[in-house]
Amino acid sequence: MYDLIIIGGSAAGTAASVYASRRKLNFLVIAKDLSGEVAVSGDVDNFPAIVHTTGIELSQKFQEQQKANEVPTRVGRVVTAVELQDGGTFRITAKNEQDEVEVYEALSVILATGSHPRYLGVPGEEQLNHRGVTYCTVCDGPLFRNRITATIGTGNSALESALMMAEIAKKHYVLTKYPSFKGETILIDKVLAHPNIEILSEAMTQRIEGENKVEAIVYKDKSGEEKRLEVQGVFVHIGLIPQSDFITCVEKLPSGHIVVDKLGRTSVPGIFAAGDVTDIPYYQIGIATGMGITAALSAISYLNTRAA
Repeated sequence: MYDLIIIGGSAAGTAASVYASRRKLNFLVIAKDLSGEVAVSGDVDNFPAIVHTTGIELSQKFQEQQKANEVPTRVGRVVTAVELQDGGTFRITAKNEQDEVEVYEALSVILATGSHPRYLGVPGEEQLNHRGVTYCTVCDGPLFRNRITATIGTGNSALESALMMAEIAKKHYVLTKYPSFKGETILIDKVLAHPNIEILSEAMTQRIEGENKVEAIVYKDKSGEEKRLEVQGVFVHIGLIPQSDFITCVEKLPSGHIVVDKLGRTSVPGIFAAGDVTDIPYYQIGIATGMGITAALSAISYLNTRAA
């Protein structure tokens, strides 16, 4: 029986594990890997105290910190269930790389499994990922200064992407498959009014073209005619998919994001969550690390109360 099991080993999981180690908890990190979405973030210039790094380098730093703090890990595991047992303890079921079932028990749990972008699923997208295709405008937008770029999406994240790139790019397009946007009115008005943004409504992306880097987006307009738009950067913002299917006992939004309070507590006492798997409005590495720390401290407080 562990005091705490942390599920997920990227930014939020690392931060939580360091604090758990420093408090000498009997704990364990269970994760598919120790990099997550951080490793595929490209250049990272907005992580506090680090002027410039890459997602891979930052992920390596996280792993070095876990090693320095002697964080116990079980890597190569995919958690398939978290169940509340009698007495308020938790049963965690996972599968290892050999597809063997492993079972763990803990007094508390931190869910830090993150999310992954929703993909377009069109030809060229996967091949040109990090070669002009990106899913994080905040992370990668400055790399496309004075280029011709496009955002694909219709909600707030797409609108915010467009407004950011309108100030950076030579020319910026927004492709939305709907007749109108579905975000906040104030953001829509700003996008519609910006002189450096051109909106292509009812545009269905067919493929992304390019040899070693993005060269164009091919889409169908509302008449069904196929058109080619020459761009050097494509920002895909059509939603994030939280990795939360394995847990059913906590409150979640219809999107699957886990509902937490400001202390990282879920609807079930003893279960905490941090980072992109939660219902926070912003998805940034720095925010995930802070939430991981908060969740760890909350779990420690819970364990102290439970012990009393």
